[in-house]
Amino acid sequence: MIEGPVAALDERAREIFRHIVDNYLETGDPTGSRSLSRQLSIALSPATVRNVMSDLETLGLLYAPHVSAGRLPTDLGLRFFVDSFLETGNLSSDERRSIESQVKAASNEKTFDNVLTEASQLLSGLSRTAGLVVTTKADLRLKHIEFIRLEPTKALVVIVGDNGSVENRIISLPAGTTASSLIEAGNFINAKIAGKTLGEARESLESLRDDTRRELDALAAKMVDAGIATWAGTSGGEPGQLIISGHANLLGDLAAADDLDRIRQLFGELEAKENFMKLLELAEEGDGVRIFIGSESKLFSLSGSSVIVAPYRNNDQKVVGALGIIGPTRLNYARIVPMVDYTAKLISRILR
Repeated sequence: MIEGPVAALDERAREIFRHIVDNYLETGDPTGSRSLSRQLSIALSPATVRNVMSDLETLGLLYAPHVSAGRLPTDLGLRFFVDSFLETGNLSSDERRSIESQVKAASNEKTFDNVLTEASQLLSGLSRTAGLVVTTKADLRLKHIEFIRLEPTKALVVIVGDNGSVENRIISLPAGTTASSLIEAGNFINAKIAGKTLGEARESLESLRDDTRRELDALAAKMVDAGIATWAGTSGGEPGQLIISGHANLLGDLAAADDLDRIRQLFGELEAKENFMKLLELAEEGDGVRIFIGSESKLFSLSGSSVIVAPYRNNDQKVVGALGIIGPTRLNYARIVPMVDYTAKLISRILR
């Protein structure tokens, strides 16, 4: 929450500021003092409006994109607007039913991973931005694992979680690995750690390391370690899953070359999966929807994008993922915030 001189603006300054932000969110264009003086509910001359706009610029809430142009809100200004003026309201009954029917249809017919994909695509379509889902595998319980040889030096690892999720990973095989070693490794994992979480599985493996060497041949023992590393995501440096939908939406409103540069930068930031695991940590810090605007978020500061995200929880009320949208700072925050909030709560209900 913004405090100090900014939060203590008088009613006249607040109304002028709110109109400038409203115009920006609706049109994307800067607002000039002459047109603004005609929109206000109080009678003010263009000169008076210009003086107030200058004061708002000094406070860091507005800036002029060009000499003699009108004013646009800064990232700080948008944060102040969200904290002080934003009224989100609730989704309509039709909107709730539409979101619920699409997500539940996916949950009835597909794995939970597909449900998350559906949620990402749904948010992307409704918001006309990119939808995102990030989830950790820390609480995933292993149901079954199987190694399938593809060629002498490579195998496919099929990992099935108890939530219905299925992952396929290709791993390298030690020289001389036989088909029987792959079967042995899979059988050992399924017998010893099926039903355990990732943390419990690691502890079990550590305590069973001597047993693994006694019960299995050397190559099968190596495959047990490789299988757990694959399941954990550590072998590929992926601590969790990232689903992004609607990249094309980010390309639909490019007004200038610098917009294209910003989008290129955003695509680069989207490739950095560690950003999303940090985003998940930030989402865990609050109970509801979190809004990160432009440069105030170090994760996406280079592209100046805004992120609206909410966590979802498992049966133990533990945060296991987050979903939301990412796009330009010019967003319909009032509409998107309740949409993200409702979808996250719906995913939590499905998990339970």
